[in-house]
Amino acid sequence: MLNDYKNKIISFYKKNKRMPVYTEIMKLVGFKSKNAVSKLITRLVEEGVLDKDSSGHLIPNQLVGEVPLLGLVEAGFPTTAEESLLDTMNIDDYLIQNKDSTYLLEVKGESMIDAGIHEGDLVIAEKLISGTYSGGKTVKDGDIVIAIVDGGSTMKYYRNRKGKVYLEPANKDFSLIFPENQLEVTAVVKGVVRKY
Repeated sequence: MLNDYKNKIISFYKKNKRMPVYTEIMKLVGFKSKNAVSKLITRLVEEGVLDKDSSGHLIPNQLVGEVPLLGLVEAGFPTTAEESLLDTMNIDDYLIQNKDSTYLLEVKGESMIDAGIHEGDLVIAEKLISGTYSGGKTVKDGDIVIAIVDGGSTMKYYRNRKGKVYLEPANKDFSLIFPENQLEVTAVVKGVVRKY
């Protein structure tokens, strides 16, 4: 029965590109109370199927699982290639260094297009904890960040030039953003996922 519940929750995630909230889980699995959902979530976290971030939001632990790594592909001139199984690779492990503080965001807008980030892409963002990420690294000039600037949230290059901090888009049609009152970097973008 636990497997059925797990599959329904993961199917919801794959279809909606987000985890369901407790009321949605109640409908998915046919429970009549949030307390029953809470107990189910606790079991799924114990089994390693789900996790929770620091604010209690659900995170799926295995987005893809392992896939075969078959070799290299030439992106320059064509060369003779032979397919051979080199290994298997877990996409989650490759893309995510710190699972507890990592989340996905769907991109809206074109301000980062020259950085190869397009509308509809998913960015992998690592939350800052006490101003640092990945074992104590701090945000540096040139990082792509998720930031709150004067009350609004955005994704841009972080720039710090001679003590002057601002945000820079990767599209010449957009202007630099200089904060008037507030600039808080909440996460650093660690990767981009695009589905063709």
